[in-house]
Amino acid sequence: MPSSFSLRWLAVSIFIISSTLNYLDRQLLVTLAPLIMLEFHLNQTGFGILISAFSIAYAASSLGAGWVLDRFGVNRGIFSAVGWWSAAAIGTGMAPGLGGLALCRTALGIGESAGVPAVGKLNGYYLKPEERALGAAVNGIGLTVGAAIAPLWLGAAIAYGWRLPFVVTGICGFLWIPLWHFVSRAIPAHYRETEARKEPPRALLAILRERNLQLLVGANVLWMGSFSLWSNWITLYLTHVQHLELKETARYVWIPPLLSNLGGFFGGWLSLRWMKNAAPVPARRKAVWVSAAGSLATLLVLLAPNAAWATAWISVSFFFSLAGSVNIYALPIDIFGAKRTGVALAALTCSFGILQTVISPIIGYLSDHKLYTEVLFFVALTPTLAALLLNKLRE
Repeated sequence: MPSSFSLRWLAVSIFIISSTLNYLDRQLLVTLAPLIMLEFHLNQTGFGILISAFSIAYAASSLGAGWVLDRFGVNRGIFSAVGWWSAAAIGTGMAPGLGGLALCRTALGIGESAGVPAVGKLNGYYLKPEERALGAAVNGIGLTVGAAIAPLWLGAAIAYGWRLPFVVTGICGFLWIPLWHFVSRAIPAHYRETEARKEPPRALLAILRERNLQLLVGANVLWMGSFSLWSNWITLYLTHVQHLELKETARYVWIPPLLSNLGGFFGGWLSLRWMKNAAPVPARRKAVWVSAAGSLATLLVLLAPNAAWATAWISVSFFFSLAGSVNIYALPIDIFGAKRTGVALAALTCSFGILQTVISPIIGYLSDHKLYTEVLFFVALTPTLAALLLNKLRE
């Protein structure tokens, strides 16, 4: 008979398959960017605007998605969200023109805004406090697998067109819904969601006025620049800066997301280790400071003599980005409790969506004009400012 520990982690792992599909859909756009840009005659600035269409919807929908998850429960919320974004993924593969493509990416952003808050709430219900950063790191596995699978579609996309991978991903999303329905009934959560449903809507949203959450939102905006950069621009960086052919990028683009997952576990291990002698908040702050110091390695990308070295330093940057972010996204659960985590985490995802909306066209413009140094300095230095903000959290 499996232990309670193994069953809890099995449930979390099955749930995180939805994160894999979520991130795969995002990374397909990045991986297949040269083919999409060629068909629609886009430069990098135009591609940045296309990313912003997703990000605007993601940011605008996040708080609503978090409120729905807190008010009606994880399962109802995630079933609706996965169904929505799966339909949007299929629509992306069938979009007849650039306007239709932008509309489908906008719809995708609406559905996928529920992903991070849902995983956070699930971790709060299934995992103990000291396990939650590791839970976020396991979610990082889902993101990494999604990012690693995307380049495997390059051969098929070149042979049969870029649309097929999006359709297949959407179909897989619909298939996940009955799988989680079965698992959630077979392995019930340790904490009852009905407690959250008793909260009136205004009480659920009152958390937005709390100073700790506002500090977390500010820190998240400052922290996630490198994550946004390497999530969306690795393929274009290698083709435009290192002058690789699209087929050649398949040898490299899967490596940074894969190694970044180790960063997530490193950040989770640090906070788990320090929690033996300290409360969760101070332990996570220390882990964020270590990650901020490591993020300075982003500047070494500028010194890379070839694609292999560029990929290596991008991987280090991505590693420390995940090491810090798993702790930042675990802090709302520590501070506000599982039943209010949906809105709290939605505020973080909203801030990330706003950040990505603003900086994606800027990164595209700077990249078109070969101003890569400015971009890398920004994403290398802002994590230190994020760590300084977290020092102001009230425990």
